[in-house]
Amino acid sequence: MSKSPFRYFKTSPEIIRLVVMMYVRFPLSLRNVEDLLHERGVDICHESVRLWVDRFGPIFAREIKKRRSRTMRQVPQWRWHMDEVFVKINGKTHYLWRAIDHEGEVIEVYVTKACNKLSALKFLKKALKNYGAPREIVTDKLRSYRAAMNQIGNADRQVTGRYLNNLCETSHQPFRRRERAMSRFRRMSNLQKFASTHAFVHNHFNHQRNIERRSRFKSLRNAALIEWRQLLAA
Repeated sequence: MSKSPFRYFKTSPEIIRLVVMMYVRFPLSLRNVEDLLHERGVDICHESVRLWVDRFGPIFAREIKKRRSRTMRQVPQWRWHMDEVFVKINGKTHYLWRAIDHEGEVIEVYVTKACNKLSALKFLKKALKNYGAPREIVTDKLRSYRAAMNQIGNADRQVTGRYLNNLCETSHQPFRRRERAMSRFRRMSNLQKFASTHAFVHNHFNHQRNIERRSRFKSLRNAALIEWRQLLAA
């Protein structure tokens, strides 16, 4: 039986899960989370929030990603959307590559220093390895995508066109809001860790309320919250 990741902490796992969810899911600062928990009778330091998010955030995200990957591999994939955005780290431009499915859920994120064929190739291979190959991959007209797909023999599945990738462009907004609340990043490794954590935690609680009936949305939201509280419960 695997050891519990909470075994060295005196604070209950329920509070740790709540802290991680509040900080990652909402654009709150460390001290905002501390103040909100104080109002609920939980007295912690903002540095504890930082420690728990850094330690447990990737663990929770990895568990969610594992379940998501297992489910997606069982059914044929229709369409993915891929795009890249620039992120400043200490004044230097880095690139955050993101892939989403046709429902807008993030399936892969990858941070690189360059925006070239090698970077696009690594990103594509990583996504295909975890989730299998879709029927179509929508991208912008960046030549790195075409070169990478030619190398792996996937060029016939690439689709480009005006407005076709708007879904991926819109999906950057939650991460951008979270980035501003954190006053940006200091290291490339921190960006990769938090971008991965944010992507899969956001997926877990994102249920497209604009197309679901109110009763259906409430049941999905409750199910997601129950599943979150059961992460690593054993």
